[in-house]
Amino acid sequence: MSFFHTLSAETGGARAAFLSIPLIRHTAQFGAPAALYAKYLAEAYHHVRFTVPLLKQAAGRCGPADTIYKKALAHYIEDERGHQEWILNDIRALGRDEQAVRRGHGGLACRVMVAYARFAIDEISPYALLGMVHVLEGMSVALAQNVAQSVAQAIAADFQGSPPDAFSYLTSHGALDTEHVAFFETLLDTIDDPQTQGVIVQAARDFYILFGDIFRTLSLDANLKQVAL
Repeated sequence: MSFFHTLSAETGGARAAFLSIPLIRHTAQFGAPAALYAKYLAEAYHHVRFTVPLLKQAAGRCGPADTIYKKALAHYIEDERGHQEWILNDIRALGRDEQAVRRGHGGLACRVMVAYARFAIDEISPYALLGMVHVLEGMSVALAQNVAQSVAQAIAADFQGSPPDAFSYLTSHGALDTEHVAFFETLLDTIDDPQTQGVIVQAARDFYILFGDIFRTLSLDANLKQVAL
């Protein structure tokens, strides 16, 4: 079995727990109001804007034996530049203040996830970042298109039956991540050191929890509690 498939198998329970979060299940099926979608986009902005810095941090921690990984990180860096601006464009299309989001820092769950990524890269292994990549990109592929369609239908009434063009991040990012997952699978299959593989597996399990906490926090918003049930 390839390491990519081993990683998917060994993190299957964590993935199932993530997908069972009530807010994710509800939104995929029934959509969400514009206010909730805007809150999600704000949180997405505050972790996506750290993607390139985290990739650069991991590249800086690579050693002479990590040539393949460092080259892959350079590829990711070029692909990921500016994606946070797509999110701000979507927030603006919803009639929200995207500059207020830019000036903010995100909720605690988001800040903790980014801080943990920084810690894991420096204190555990630069390869720990691949656990985060596996979770965020994998979930984008699994959910992006379906969620975009469901949310667009749900908020249409708020915009006289014609939802705004506020889904560039979800739809474009989901399509791009399909390509990224293929690249990721090829990269993982170059990693044969058991200790490094273990780092990636554990990191993925951790990031399923940390990424899920962002959605659990959104679920607890008093004004949106009914939507999350």
